[in-house]
Amino acid sequence: MQRIAFKMFLKPGFEKEYKKRHSEIWPELKKLLSDTGVKDYSIFWDKETNILFAVQKIYGEQSSQEIGIEPIVQKWWDYMADIMEVNEDNSPISIPLIEFFYME
Repeated sequence: MQRIAFKMFLKPGFEKEYKKRHSEIWPELKKLLSDTGVKDYSIFWDKETNILFAVQKIYGEQSSQEIGIEPIVQKWWDYMADIMEVNEDNSPISIPLIEFFYME
């Protein structure tokens, strides 16, 4: 198991919509994440900066950010592109974070 963290960027004024869309995450996307080993996945929002901070445990070889070849992931990216800062392929701009401390 490995833990990873990354940050993404929410467009101003879309906090409620972002939360709503994630509370209604598509079952097939949730299944894909689980099947590829992504577990214990949390996203936190810093309201002062609109930065989204994500943490996930990975029990496979790929994080949620590495399964972008899957059609359902690309569809999710397209769905979220209007409320997040994204790359040309609509994947969220995502910056990996380095762990300096962990306490179990």
